[in-house]
Amino acid sequence: MKKVAVIGAGTMGNGIAHVFAQAGFETSLIDINQSALKKALNTIQKNLDRLIKKEIISETDKSETINRIKTDTSIKKGIQDADLIIEAATENEDIKLKIFEELDRESKPEAILASNTSSISITKIAAVTGKPDKVIGMHFMNPVPVMKLVEVIKGYKTSDKVLKTIMDLSKKLKKVPVEVNDFPGFVANRILMPMINEAIITLNRGVAGVEEIDTVMKLGMAHPMGPLQLADFIGLDVCLAIMKVLYEGLGEAKYAPSPLLQTMVDAGNLGVKSGEGFYSWNHGTKELIVADRFKK
Repeated sequence: MKKVAVIGAGTMGNGIAHVFAQAGFETSLIDINQSALKKALNTIQKNLDRLIKKEIISETDKSETINRIKTDTSIKKGIQDADLIIEAATENEDIKLKIFEELDRESKPEAILASNTSSISITKIAAVTGKPDKVIGMHFMNPVPVMKLVEVIKGYKTSDKVLKTIMDLSKKLKKVPVEVNDFPGFVANRILMPMINEAIITLNRGVAGVEEIDTVMKLGMAHPMGPLQLADFIGLDVCLAIMKVLYEGLGEAKYAPSPLLQTMVDAGNLGVKSGEGFYSWNHGTKELIVADRFKK
């Protein structure tokens, strides 16, 4: 495997492109938005600069990594000759299915098609292609260059050969791959998202405030950040989308999204990406400032 293509230049896409390029793979980063591609390259350069300051890589390593990344606004052009194509678009089933239909048409027959989806069925995604045996899930964690885990999801028709290839490849990226079966939310989000959802319900019912809930989970449960802060980082729209997948896929009341979560998404308060969620993210300081509507 020599060439990798990544569809989507957002937070996850640029991180995935970063780790593959740094590991020596020719990498194509594809997005319909040219400004998103420019922003992604700037992010990758800043992240590489941090590694230089920590003396983990050299200036030469940085230059070689950047030179391995090519950008394109066309899927057809960007995935030419790619051995592995990783979709990292927004967590929307319709969008992902349309992308995989195009990848199936335009990729070379032997190319492996992977999705970075955090909850959507790999089997369902594979079903819109003519090679479901070559479709697999590669769920990276955010921030991709830092987090070691890759959930590797085997669909109903994913071949053992493709599974082994992706498991081995993940290790070459210095990641720790964990094989997971194709169920709604897989492992990470089947456990994480209901916890975040319950924290939002706890806030909505007045049990405690934003800071209090997050402090309990940080100091009492040794979590690096509280569930409400984490929800802001993930994006409340993404949290809602995953909860809906869990609720629809598993059919249990405990997976029903919090009404407050739905309301905040409807209002456009999505967390870091919009500037406000449970915290205010426009204050220009590292200090966590609870959003006005949640202050006591």
